[in-house]
Amino acid sequence: MQDNATEVTAAGIARLAGVGRAAVSNWRRRHADFPKPVGGTETSPSFALAEVEDWLRAQGKLAEVPLRERVWQQLAGHPAGPVTALLHAGCVLLLVHDRPTEWLALATTDDDQTLAELLSPALEGVLTPRFGHATERALPTPDPADLRPSAPLLRGAAELAADMGARRAFAFLLGRHLDANPRQYTLTPPGPAELMAALAGPARTALDPACGTGALLHAVRALDARPGQRLHGQDASAELAALTALRLALDGPGGADAAPVIRTAAADTLRHDALSGVRADVVLAHPPFNERGWGHDELAYDPRWEYGLPARTESELAWVQHALARLKDGGTAVLLMPPAVASRRSGRRIRADLLRRGALRAVIALPAGAVPPNNIPLHLWVLRRPAAQPPAAPELLLVDTTSLAAAGDVREKQGWAAVRDAVLDAWRAFDRAGSLAERPALARSVPVIELLDDEVDLAPARRLPPQATGGGAAELSAVRERLTETLRLTTRLTPKDATPAASPARWPQTTVGELARAGALTLRSASTLTASAPADGHARVPVLTDHDVLTGAAPSGSHAGAAVDGEPVLLEAGDVVVPVVGGGATARVVDEATAGAALGRGLALLRPDPAALDPWFLAGFLRGTANNRQASSYASTATRLDVRRLHLPRLPLSEQAGYGARFKALAAFEDALRLAGRLGEQLVQGLHDGLTDGVIEPE
Repeated sequence: MQDNATEVTAAGIARLAGVGRAAVSNWRRRHADFPKPVGGTETSPSFALAEVEDWLRAQGKLAEVPLRERVWQQLAGHPAGPVTALLHAGCVLLLVHDRPTEWLALATTDDDQTLAELLSPALEGVLTPRFGHATERALPTPDPADLRPSAPLLRGAAELAADMGARRAFAFLLGRHLDANPRQYTLTPPGPAELMAALAGPARTALDPACGTGALLHAVRALDARPGQRLHGQDASAELAALTALRLALDGPGGADAAPVIRTAAADTLRHDALSGVRADVVLAHPPFNERGWGHDELAYDPRWEYGLPARTESELAWVQHALARLKDGGTAVLLMPPAVASRRSGRRIRADLLRRGALRAVIALPAGAVPPNNIPLHLWVLRRPAAQPPAAPELLLVDTTSLAAAGDVREKQGWAAVRDAVLDAWRAFDRAGSLAERPALARSVPVIELLDDEVDLAPARRLPPQATGGGAAELSAVRERLTETLRLTTRLTPKDATPAASPARWPQTTVGELARAGALTLRSASTLTASAPADGHARVPVLTDHDVLTGAAPSGSHAGAAVDGEPVLLEAGDVVVPVVGGGATARVVDEATAGAALGRGLALLRPDPAALDPWFLAGFLRGTANNRQASSYASTATRLDVRRLHLPRLPLSEQAGYGARFKALAAFEDALRLAGRLGEQLVQGLHDGLTDGVIEPE
């Protein structure tokens, strides 16, 4: 009965049964024996998982639930909360990872209470060699009373580890938890984390003083998993410090002898530095931004402020100096910084001293979207604890990658690869020679003496003016030629004169809903977007967004994919995609270039049976203004389209083909007009920039 304490929401029930949430609502209304809510709120109730499973099984509605989904539901609905459940599961997965035979002996115990009593000392036996004695680690050994409600989850987690490995099992559960609670955590995406580790270089000892979920230390380990490596992390949240320890332990080989030394602490780093004795080869940090209560008054005489006491509004410069204080001589620190830190007047004296003494080596501007918050182009600061003798004429490397990736592309594999390669190439050349010749609009090294003015403004954009939008005269000529060709194409594609019908057509009508029930088409929608690639091996795929459909653009979404019941909905050629929010008559037929992308939020997918429906005929009639008006709801501030209510005529496939061909020609004309508009804007702006920058002569 212990599993009865695990709760599940209506969305979770829908996933268990393989249906939509509307079906769950119908069951609650129509079946008097449907389980009663045991928690949650009136508008978002929760139910006992065991009762729900029994009811679904009795009704024959229980789908074949994947093991990972069942374990996730047990974790998400745990009575002590998902974080406690995740810590318990992580401890058991570490036991499975390090001492699999010991877990197998324990797992033969059927009684949950006995299992909990035996498991607690077994976990102590694996946690102490990994993380030190209980008094010096952020991860306490769970008590038997706390473990007892977790017993079904722990058995399921161990079963999941047998299926996919302990490391991947924990990564899956942690990833699902982070995706389900995006506003609770400040995450460093894998790409930027790997770049920061590469900038810092291999390390025998590494420290992250604001470790969060351990992404940066994980990147250090992935870059160079050397024997005897020591990884230190601290976070103000005890839960995050514990999760980091488990994540890092499960990254490595089984057994404490071959594993890295991992020490994490739970305390406010600036006020209560629990790792003051650590001197690291590498310090990586994604510290909290814009803190006002970071301890300015009580830390006024702290020895870490070697470059000056930071102003109350300059918490980031306190983190910079903390990182330098924890480095060995010659060690490297890489910190994520908000761009204002490079130019705020209140921090100019500390910036100046960092430059004079050769501690600040590079400021790198990342494109917006690389790291949350996605609307701000964050900076990377690369620092090095100077040797006793500072360089005679130090220079600062400035890199601006904001022009390397279009909006949104930086979160895709190809877009981020261009940013990473450009940054590492510039940094390594600069680090070898101490200077770097200018790479237009990308990078250059600036003598420190040139930066020591009244502002000490280190923003790369100030010293690296961007290239003209349209490039030079040759590039603008190429744009003009493309525009001329596109305008000729639009002339050829201009629709012929409309021939009036002798009398308005009166076709028998049907609806999308009726066609779906008859099997003439399949209707799908995407309800969620996951923020990272699923742990079960699904590759990252581009996402077709509602904006892409409205503008005729290629898939630009940067998430792992839109998911229904945990799986991405992948587009196929011939599918018809319709935006359901915002009004307007729009429908798009998926072509070969778009096929394989995932369906984005706010879109409905109609997959016609080619033996019954022509996709262009379907899309064309769905775009009718009157059709959209009668199928739209105006009950709220946003117009919402009920796709099932859209009408289209009942015509044989042979007659559909004529309409489909005409609708397809109109779509080609519309695409040509869009392209001409974009090229025209590019040409106009490029000519403005070329004339104002002096690279084009007026004629």
